[in-house]
Amino acid sequence: MRTKIHTLLYMGLFLWAIPGLAVVKPHVISFGKWTTVKWVAGADESKPIDLKVRGLFVDAHLKEYTTGTPHEVTDRLFVVQRVFRLNDSLPDEAGGTPHWQWQRGGWLLVDRGTGRVSQIALPEFDPFYSTASWYRDYGAYCGVSDDGKKLFAVVMQLGRRKLILKKALGESGGSNLPDSACSAPAWQKQPSRVTFQPSQGQAVTFSVRERTIDLVDDAEDEEGGTGSK
Repeated sequence: MRTKIHTLLYMGLFLWAIPGLAVVKPHVISFGKWTTVKWVAGADESKPIDLKVRGLFVDAHLKEYTTGTPHEVTDRLFVVQRVFRLNDSLPDEAGGTPHWQWQRGGWLLVDRGTGRVSQIALPEFDPFYSTASWYRDYGAYCGVSDDGKKLFAVVMQLGRRKLILKKALGESGGSNLPDSACSAPAWQKQPSRVTFQPSQGQAVTFSVRERTIDLVDDAEDEEGGTGSK
């Protein structure tokens, strides 16, 4: 009798260890309550701005802090903007106690199936000036050069390394206020289009067609044309 019990126990452990037969526990993705914090903005960091943040939890464990409204990409994937706390203390400050400052960051990709939270690569994305706008699995934003002088219209696609669009928009006209270089890009569908409106300069619209981008000419658009590449 004891041998039979041991045999059944070993069989159960063996079957549990096989990945294909093991019971997979679903992950629980949730957000915490909204909290208003001070985001120190501006070149001289003298302008505290209210920023609403909340925690992102996976199986009741805090993974990241986020801000803004998530964008549902599929029934399994969604994206949301990340915020984090940065230690602003100098090495020789007395006590060595960290002085935390809230900062706005890039964007996160969250997989409900695996519970994985990963940062999305967004070339030329500036957390201070850039505002991402999402449609399907496309992300559009005004990118800023490393020296902060040039502005770009950028469109990326999740899962694709190469940018679909990177087009110069001229000089960056951003001030000491966040999101001041360019408005959030505006999406349209049927046909899929995205419009960029820099703070200095005219609006530019592009047509999105399965990993290709066409510049929409206003005159051709009025005549029902599709634009030129």
